[in-house]
Amino acid sequence: MSVDGEVRQLRTEADEPGWEVDPDDEWGVAVIATVGRQLRLRREAVGMRAGDFGRAVGYGEDLVYKIEGGKRIPRPEYLERADEVLGAGGLLAAMREDVAKVRYPKKVRDLAQMEARAVEIGVYENSNVAGLLQTPEYARALLGSWQPAYTPEDLERLVAARIARQAVYERSPAPALSFVLEEGTLRRKVGGTMVRRQQFERLLEVGKLSSVTLQVMPMDSAAHPGMSGRIELLKFEDGTAVGRSDGAFNGRPVTDLRQLRILELRYGTIRAQALPPGESLAFIDHMLGET
Repeated sequence: MSVDGEVRQLRTEADEPGWEVDPDDEWGVAVIATVGRQLRLRREAVGMRAGDFGRAVGYGEDLVYKIEGGKRIPRPEYLERADEVLGAGGLLAAMREDVAKVRYPKKVRDLAQMEARAVEIGVYENSNVAGLLQTPEYARALLGSWQPAYTPEDLERLVAARIARQAVYERSPAPALSFVLEEGTLRRKVGGTMVRRQQFERLLEVGKLSSVTLQVMPMDSAAHPGMSGRIELLKFEDGTAVGRSDGAFNGRPVTDLRQLRILELRYGTIRAQALPPGESLAFIDHMLGET
């Protein structure tokens, strides 16, 4: 293969849109700066020039310098290849987890961290299936309908961040999770038939977990406190909690006990009016059969 032919195959910044570091994300900036510094020190320790290293991992020299300078987020495969080329024994590849988190929007990352600490999570949704219950295909179709439209790169980043939050199901011991979904969220045609079928199947799968209570609020129910908007409650092992509702306290997260009691009262009333878990799963199974 000629040199010119090889250069044409090297990845450049134009090949990787959406992998810039958010300058307002202090944690992300620090992580990527540290990773970039480690990559540079490893490369220099083996006496390899940036251009030679770039050709070895399939990247252009300019992009190598930007990654090492903390200006670009390295892809997981970049770290894996760098680990092999530089003989790092897995130390560089091990940075993938923290690097992957940097791509998630800060507010999503903060929410995921709280969910990871929570011993109880309660969610009422009246507009779409809750994020912790969504399939990647449903999330992509839902987020893809928002205006102004996301770029394809940002869309995939948001989908990945949302699905990553579902690691909460893998915790041991598992937190107690409860969900109440309005019937309208299930009937809304988000995505095509296959997307909806997969989403119903996912709901049935999660709804049968011993740590999960899934309920449906039928459309013919009486008026209830959730009609003002979404509610989310998270309780932690130390007795503290945080809650948020679209229809209370200007939609801001609250930790004050009096405000939390209001959200708990509303959520408890909603659960009492919704279909019991067994009937809810039967309802979802029926909708799957109709789809």
